[in-house]
Amino acid sequence: MMVKKKIKKSTLSKDSAKKSKEEESSTPKKKHILLRINDAVYKTYPTKKYLSRKKHKPLDPRKLTSFIPGTIKKIYVKKGDEVLKKDKLFVLEAMKMNNVILSPMDGKIKKIKIKVKDVVAKNQVLIEFE
Repeated sequence: MMVKKKIKKSTLSKDSAKKSKEEESSTPKKKHILLRINDAVYKTYPTKKYLSRKKHKPLDPRKLTSFIPGTIKKIYVKKGDEVLKKDKLFVLEAMKMNNVILSPMDGKIKKIKIKVKDVVAKNQVLIEFE
C-alpha cells in the first residue's frame, strides 16, 4: 500500500514575501577584519566582545605609574625639583618589601599625586614630569 501525502502550498501572499526579503536585506551584514599575526594574514569576523573592548592607549612617558599595589613609605622629591635618570623618587612598600622607585628620565617634577602612608593601586599615576 502506498500512502500519498498532500503537500500544502505556502499561503504567503506576494506582498508578505517581498516584505520578508526586504527585512533580510536591511539587516546589517558582518564585516570581516584582517588579522595579522607574524607574517600570516587571516580574514575573520569579529565578535561583539571584540568590538566593544576597551581600546589600548599607549602609556604617557611623562607619567610615572605604580607597577604594583602598595603603600608609600618615603618621598625624596618635591614639586619643581630637577631630577636625573635613576635618581631616587620614593619608596613603595609592597608585599613586605621596600621598593625604591627611581626616575625613568631626566626632567622636572610637575606634580606629585601621593603622600606618605598613601595606599596606591596598580597603574595609579604617582608622579608627573614636565
